[in-house]
Amino acid sequence: QVQLVESGGGLVQPGGSLRLSCAATRRDITFSDMGWYREPPRKERELVASITSVGATNYGDSVKDRVTILRDKTTVVLQMDSLKSEDTAVYYCYAKVPRLPDFWGQGTQVTVSS
Repeated sequence: QVQLVESGGGLVQPGGSLRLSCAATRRDITFSDMGWYREPPRKERELVASITSVGATNYGDSVKDRVTILRDKTTVVLQMDSLKSEDTAVYYCYAKVPRLPDFWGQGTQVTVSS
């Protein structure tokens, strides 16, 4: 069984930076897409960023130019800069394996507030 373990969330002031990390508990697995969604308070879950196995990236419109996604075989990292209050949300990482249900992390809280 594979689990995704997230770290790096917390409280940050507006304009600050955070780095979220998500690592699989097994290294002998090949993921296709990996990425992050977020769920702001009282809103629907939305895509933050995704990255394919060959490094092609996709970013949500609300975070473009402020977020960078990176990965290796089984870890995906989300670097967030110039954070705003509207970035406050629970952030979930995910990883895909063809023909299997998606794997999800447990969620990590990011709060942007002064």
